[in-house]
Amino acid sequence: MASSLTPFFYPAGVAVIGASSNPRKLSFGIMRNLVNSAYAGGIYPVNPGAAEILGKTNYPDISAVPDPVDLAVIVLPVSAIPDTLEACGKRGVKAVIVISGGFKEVGAEGEQEEARCLEIIRRYGMRMIGPNCVGLINLHSGLNTTFIYGVPDPGGIGFMAQSGAVMGGVVDLVLGKKVGFSHFISMGNEADVTETDLMEFLAEDPHTRVIAAYVEQIKDGRRFLEVARRVSRIKPIVLLKGGRSSAGARAVSSHTGSLAGSYAAYQAAFWQAGVIEVGSLNELFEVALAMDFQPLPRGSRTVIITNAGGPAALASDALSANGLTLDDLEPETRQTLRAALNPSAQVGNPVDILGGAEPPDYALCMKTLLQDKNVDIILPLLVPQALVNPAGVAQAIVDESRGSDKTVLACIMGDLSVDEARLVLHDSRIPMYTSPEAPAAVLRNMLYYREYIEQPVSEPSVPGCIDRTAAEGILTAVHGKDSLGEALTRPLLAAYGIPQVEGGFAGTAQRAAEIADRIGYPVVMKIVSPQLLHKSDVGGIKLNLADHAAVENAYHNIMKEIGTLRPDAHLEGVMVEKMAPRGQEVIIGMKRDPGFGPLMMFGLGGIYVELFKDVAFRVAPLSAEEARRMITDTRAGRLLTGFRGQQPADLDAVVDVICRLSQLALDFPQIEEAEVNPLLVFAEGKGALALDGRVILKQG
Repeated sequence: MASSLTPFFYPAGVAVIGASSNPRKLSFGIMRNLVNSAYAGGIYPVNPGAAEILGKTNYPDISAVPDPVDLAVIVLPVSAIPDTLEACGKRGVKAVIVISGGFKEVGAEGEQEEARCLEIIRRYGMRMIGPNCVGLINLHSGLNTTFIYGVPDPGGIGFMAQSGAVMGGVVDLVLGKKVGFSHFISMGNEADVTETDLMEFLAEDPHTRVIAAYVEQIKDGRRFLEVARRVSRIKPIVLLKGGRSSAGARAVSSHTGSLAGSYAAYQAAFWQAGVIEVGSLNELFEVALAMDFQPLPRGSRTVIITNAGGPAALASDALSANGLTLDDLEPETRQTLRAALNPSAQVGNPVDILGGAEPPDYALCMKTLLQDKNVDIILPLLVPQALVNPAGVAQAIVDESRGSDKTVLACIMGDLSVDEARLVLHDSRIPMYTSPEAPAAVLRNMLYYREYIEQPVSEPSVPGCIDRTAAEGILTAVHGKDSLGEALTRPLLAAYGIPQVEGGFAGTAQRAAEIADRIGYPVVMKIVSPQLLHKSDVGGIKLNLADHAAVENAYHNIMKEIGTLRPDAHLEGVMVEKMAPRGQEVIIGMKRDPGFGPLMMFGLGGIYVELFKDVAFRVAPLSAEEARRMITDTRAGRLLTGFRGQQPADLDAVVDVICRLSQLALDFPQIEEAEVNPLLVFAEGKGALALDGRVILKQG
């Protein structure tokens, strides 16, 4: 495995700089874990004040450590870290893990120290995990550079976390449950090595079958999206995002800005990259465990085997809510079950074999249902009874499932009485859950992942007929302005081939009437002012103006009325546009996310977009298929497809506008926000027209 990260996981020798013989010190915990692990390489404590630590020869500094040593774990005060990194670089150390805190997480001074450390490691070509982390564990080589108490079982889940406390809590959560891991990695501040780097490494790691992650912030969103798209087709990525609330998002310059909190960009990127996002720490490992242990379901058809009606009802409700189905069993299956089970048993779906069911009853059901062509997934469910041995039921499930390619998830409710059953199931790679609702969300995510990897890879759309030079000229001419009104937005959109209703800008009543005479009546008049985002709120739109005189009168009235209502607003003039035919109004917008770049939005247009918040987001660049899926994810999009017998609208035209606005945002990073609202969509094959638009420019 050729990677600059390999020395972190497979070092020939490890130096613990700041090692201590004091059991109350974190560095003693690291030495203890290293010495007690199965790691076969050299272990070198570095501390000028001791002869040996835990039976290992101690060295006064890193320069005195013998070969081979390619990983250093540093536990020292912040002030000593830069000089120590210099010494590691001179010694030829390839990788460093900085456990110590006190860097950017504490403020500006710590951030400066972190930047200094980064400059040093880059100068020597080293890689660094941390600072402010708890180290890592390679469960297959035995390497343990953490001070965490306890070591999980080896297995196929590669877990990384930005929070060391979360990582420590997870170890305690999974101990003794035969939930197996390939790696446990604490990322800390990610000054150098990021979650994206580690994702690339785990994608190539032969021991890792599933990548699980807890992240709070992704440093380089565009690189993450690019890498995750590639990795997720090799191995599933299950991710829990901390800090999902967008309450602190500051973006109110446009409809798009007010709706696109920072979490929206993460959600869009995860969807586009095939990342399986979960909502809790428990769900993270429930899904990762199933992905590690079981084949992906071939379909959504699920059958429940149960010894209790209430839990089966809860499981059924959860399965239905998560898009899975409880289809009828084949007649032959029901006949076999009816002949062999208690006469009072229910042989529909769920299959209720009653409270006294024993291991042979579960074995019979498993064997029979695995042969049913109407079954993709089997969920055996047990509520422990006084005369039934849960471990015996677990063994029956294991024995009959052996060799099957159908998905089997087990639910055995309880706590103390189910430990042995869990070990039996997990030892044979059948995941067990203690809540009847839990398997449903797991299965939904497994089906989502199967659907994603079965889709063909789609390339970003590159629209034709674009005049980039014209757009560049418009934006250069308005340098220093904070926004473009509709008068300037129109030619910018036109340069990128976005169709617009016929019209023009007028600074006088006479000019307004001349434009109306040219384009034909009736017309609409809209105020142009950088201070007036929502024109209809201030009476800034006049509809159905039928002749020359009406246009002139409307001009004078609109200027007078708004001038009185909003004396602070600079009224540049009006747009006069031809009244458009009837169609469906939608909004297409863009807000630039600081991490992921242009974030595209589609939703219900006009004045109701913020009221109903029926919107979907994707990160640019987009393929045509991604843009289409973005549309159909909303209620507005479903209306476009021909709701209740209505004529389908021109989805291709909407997709084209989304891709063109996306390309505009990619080509010109000075555009902070942009939107077409509304875009009027006509019947299939009849196109669409932008009726209004706005562009917000980046300042500074």
